[in-house]
Amino acid sequence: MSRLQLHTADTAPSDSRPFLERSLANNGFLPNLVATLANSPAATSAYFTLGEINAKGSLSLAEREIIQIVAATIHGCGFCVAGHTAVALKKAQLPDAIVQAARHGEPIEDLRLNAVASLTRDIIASRGAVSDSALAAFREAGFDDRNALDVVLGVSLATLCNFANNLAGTELNPQMNNYRWEPAKS
Repeated sequence: MSRLQLHTADTAPSDSRPFLERSLANNGFLPNLVATLANSPAATSAYFTLGEINAKGSLSLAEREIIQIVAATIHGCGFCVAGHTAVALKKAQLPDAIVQAARHGEPIEDLRLNAVASLTRDIIASRGAVSDSALAAFREAGFDDRNALDVVLGVSLATLCNFANNLAGTELNPQMNNYRWEPAKS
């Protein structure tokens, strides 16, 4: 059960309502992340604005989805792993083996996507202070400085969503059950 109120377009603060209506129209249902963020119009606006900016960056949809999945697994956000798994498979048309590798923290057979996943892990683990060798490996996969900063941008978006979901204890929408993910038990 969610620890924060899940809003609808009718119950949300007025400044959050347009975002909820847009999300409902885009998805066919209201993701509980958006229903949770609606408690704060500023957080809701930040999520949508940052998402739009991230989409205009230098990375492909597939690369952006790998960042989101990897960050969500590190942050233990099952909601985001599930949601981005669906996008990675359906919209980015990534093969299941690549998505599963990202979900399980395993090497990805695609060189560029593996470089994105590796840099994402390194950025989160080092709080951005990645080693010279980590940055060199990213560049050797064909990326440049702009791409590296766009990975940081993607991590920023993921952090907002992952931490909001973890704070709220956001439940997975039934429409996302096929993509459910649980952190490994240690």
